[in-house]
Amino acid sequence: MDISAVLTITFTLFAVIDIIGSVPLLASLKQKMGGINELKATLISGGLMILFLFVGEPFLQLLGIDVKSFAVGGSIVIFILGLEMVLGHEFFKSDGDPKSGTVVPIAFPLIAGSGTLTTIISLRANYDEIPVLLGILVNLIFIYLVLHSLDFITKLLGPAGMLAIRKFFGVILLAIAVKIFAANAPGLLS
Repeated sequence: MDISAVLTITFTLFAVIDIIGSVPLLASLKQKMGGINELKATLISGGLMILFLFVGEPFLQLLGIDVKSFAVGGSIVIFILGLEMVLGHEFFKSDGDPKSGTVVPIAFPLIAGSGTLTTIISLRANYDEIPVLLGILVNLIFIYLVLHSLDFITKLLGPAGMLAIRKFFGVILLAIAVKIFAANAPGLLS
């Protein structure tokens, strides 16, 4: 097994998932929903990533959805979440049940969003399944640790630090959403 391939895949997924950049949004969602089931969010997002590793493109084709359309749909959700972070207006309304919020929007699209899933399909085109699977598993461990430590991270940063990071990463999320949209939208309407 090629260790350099595993490291490349791991760092690529780490950058795309951007769990550190999502800390302010995750903390806000945790507060609104009354909690997050960290293990469930990690397992569901991991399940989606592994599913897409093995059957992602054929599954989308079965539904009549191409990878570009999937990416554009996910970019719109990410854009709305970014707007919420920057503007301070609540677009995502929680029903107060941590179970529902754990799946949407935390497991999908924040962790295992269209960017992550399309990246996995792209990585699979360039690498064997085992290194990609190992890269996913390493990222899932880190995701769980971050989700489990949200209260500590929030306390460490304090309210002003969280607000500053929230606004900054909100702009980053908006930029990522625009980039995903711009890369995948051309040709969809023709």
